Amino acid sequence: MSGFNGLRVLSFESRRAQEIAQLIRINGGIPVVAPSTREVQTPTEEERKVIRGIIDNEFEVVIFTTGVGARAFIDASEATANREKLLSALRRSRIVVRGPKPAAVMREFRIPISVTAPEPNTWRELVNSLDESTERVPLKGRKVVVQEHGRPSSELYEALRERGADVVPFRVYSWELPEDIDPLKASIRELSDRKIDVVLFTSSVQFIHALRVAQQMGLAEAFLEGLRTARVASIGPIASETLAENGVRIDLEASHPKMGFLVKETAEKIAARDK
Repeated sequence: MSGFNGLRVLSFESRRAQEIAQLIRINGGIPVVAPSTREVQTPTEEERKVIRGIIDNEFEVVIFTTGVGARAFIDASEATANREKLLSALRRSRIVVRGPKPAAVMREFRIPISVTAPEPNTWRELVNSLDESTERVPLKGRKVVVQEHGRPSSELYEALRERGADVVPFRVYSWELPEDIDPLKASIRELSDRKIDVVLFTSSVQFIHALRVAQQMGLAEAFLEGLRTARVASIGPIASETLAENGVRIDLEASHPKMGFLVKETAEKIAARDK
């Protein structure tokens, strides 16, 4: 054994559940994976209005925060027979992306990118990148469209408004609980009973959903105490801040906001500490 050395490692990952389970095994752990989120498409008249506005050149700046959201937005335009018109309009717009995943979608559709926020890809890096690119992407007096990543980013909207932008957020999907929450309930019981050694968070919404279910089960305090007892690792600043706000100390934040780094670095830190 090496790395996790046979410890039971809990992850609330959903979309890449099998991948993180395999990474935990490779690094010497026993995976306990309990999906905590479900992406729900939320096409609305508001979204269709944004699509029409981009096509009609009402917006000069478009900010994409996730790859899933960027692709869903482009796909939504197909339902209104406006896909090619939207792609053409996006190629004329100033495009800002919050990291490599939305950037990859833009490249796939041959849409030029004006600004890419660097790691760890939070709203702070995005705003700092815009501050450094005021000539390429002016904000004052401009209408700026922001794709929400599952839930509103009030800090980002406020920062953009402080810089004179007229912010128009839109949502193409939201985060909901899985249809089957039995695995999530089981993992909460195990954590509450101190049967979990390590917990990995790859997003802040995973904690929010797990805590919500723990509250419904009457196990909120036991759940939080289990987290304080276990070794907790976070994929990046947003997840870390959410945990800290709820009194959960993290033992490690990944050096890069990627799942592979999170698992490997957590295993290495535990192995070094347990020598």
